[in-house]
Amino acid sequence: MRRVLLSLLLWSLWSIAHARPDFLADADWLAEHVDDENLIVLEVRYHPHRYYTVGHIPGAVQVQRFKDLGDNHAVPLMRFPKYRVFQERLRAWGVNDDSTIVLYDDSRSALASRLYFMLELFGFDMARVRILDGGTLEWSAFNELERDPAGRQPGGVTLKPANPDLLVEWTDVYDDVVSRRDPNVVLLDARPKDMYTGEVVRHSIRGGHIPGAVNVVSLDGTDGQSQKWLSDAALGNLYRDLPKEKTVYVYCHDGFRMSLAYLQLKHLGMKDVRLYNGGWSHWGNELALPVVEGDSPYNGDYAL
Repeated sequence: MRRVLLSLLLWSLWSIAHARPDFLADADWLAEHVDDENLIVLEVRYHPHRYYTVGHIPGAVQVQRFKDLGDNHAVPLMRFPKYRVFQERLRAWGVNDDSTIVLYDDSRSALASRLYFMLELFGFDMARVRILDGGTLEWSAFNELERDPAGRQPGGVTLKPANPDLLVEWTDVYDDVVSRRDPNVVLLDARPKDMYTGEVVRHSIRGGHIPGAVNVVSLDGTDGQSQKWLSDAALGNLYRDLPKEKTVYVYCHDGFRMSLAYLQLKHLGMKDVRLYNGGWSHWGNELALPVVEGDSPYNGDYAL
C-alpha cells in the first residue's frame, strides 16, 4: 500500500509540473487557422468511406488507415513502410517541409497517433504537427463538415530513414523480455484487457499476450464520450506503475493503440519508449513464439 501511495504521489507531482500536451489543438484553434496557406489537415478514420458519406473538415485530405499507414507488401500489413514510400504519400497530400499539419480521427486519437508517430519516426519537424483533441466530434459541435474531396497541389516534403531508437523487432522483445528478462526493460501491452487475457481473440489466430507484458489500456487515457485526452493527473495515475527511468517496449494488435500509448508516455516524461514493429498481429500469428493467457505477465513455464 505504501508503495502504491508513493507512486501516486510521484506521478501527481510530475503531472503538476507538465501542462496539457502542446501538440493537442481544439476546434476553435483549427477554425481560426483552417484557411492558412501552409496548413494541411489530414483525416484518418476508422471507416474511410465516411470521408465521403458523412463528411470531413473543410479541406481535409483523406488518409486511409491501412493502405496509407502500413507496408502494403509486408506480413503483417501494419509494419511501418519505408521512409521513401511514406514520403511519396505525404507529398501526394500536399505536405511540404514548412507545412503545419493537423491530424484528426473519430477514434479517441488512436488513429491520428499512428500518423503522428510516423511523422516523428521519419524525421518531420514535430513542432509543426498537432492533433485535434476530440477529433470529428469536437469539430462537429459548432462547425460544418463537407463531402467534396480536397484537392491539393503535390508537396515536396523530405523525410529521413526511420529512427532506430523508436522501434523494436520481435527479436528484441524475445531476447530482452522473454529470455534475459532485462530489468531495465518493461514490455507494455496497450490492448483491451480481454485481448490481453486471451478471452477475446482478434487480429491473430491466438489469444493472450507476450510473456512478461503488463497491461495498460491506452484508450483509458481518453474520454469515451468526448473522445478527448484525460488530464495529466489521470494519465499519470493510469501509468503509475511504470518507472520513468526504464525503457518501455509497447505493442498492440495493429499499431494504433500502441502509438497512442507512445504519445501518452512521452508526454508524461518517459525518456525511452519504443514500438514493436508488427505488434500482436505478428507475434500472435507466429506459432513458434510463446504466448501467455490470463491476468499475469508470466504463467506456467514462464513463471519460473
